[in-house]
Amino acid sequence: MKDERSPGSGDAGWTVVESAIVIETPFLRLRRDQIELPGGGRVSDYYVRESRGFTVVFAITPEDRVVLVRQYKHGIGSHVLELPAGAIDPGEAPADCARRELAEETGYVADPPELELAGSFIFDPTGSTTRYQLYLGRNARPLVPTDFDVTEDIAVELVALDDLRAMVRDGRVNVGVHVASIYFMLDRLGRL
Repeated sequence: MKDERSPGSGDAGWTVVESAIVIETPFLRLRRDQIELPGGGRVSDYYVRESRGFTVVFAITPEDRVVLVRQYKHGIGSHVLELPAGAIDPGEAPADCARRELAEETGYVADPPELELAGSFIFDPTGSTTRYQLYLGRNARPLVPTDFDVTEDIAVELVALDDLRAMVRDGRVNVGVHVASIYFMLDRLGRL
């Protein structure tokens, strides 16, 4: 299969000479490409993780507290503190995913239930097709029971909005996507 891809306007782009899916599971889809570079060079076995993407939710309670989750992440073998987030299911709209993940992981629902799209970002342009959407949920309240996936063991933590920046700076929140999302939202809310 031959596929020409141009990563952006004015960019030379790479030519995909051959492409094959080498791993396909519900959690991982990995593609191996053979690439011809604009200068004539070739790259064999360039791996790209394909994804439907994910959402991240910055939910604030009426008392100006941000809803965070603490959970174990097997890849690094430890617990992390982050914003509620999760993968977009097949056929699911990103806004629906954000609402679902907030409710499932925390039991919180924003009021109004429609979350505000704050931004859309590229996750890892070198090795992944993943994009993520960041949503703002206002007046979040615990209104529904949590519904964890089999791999989730989550503790909800509420943090004062004004304390969040210090938690990022001192490393209590240290997952890159969540650090960037928190700073983005603090700037948007005029709290930097």
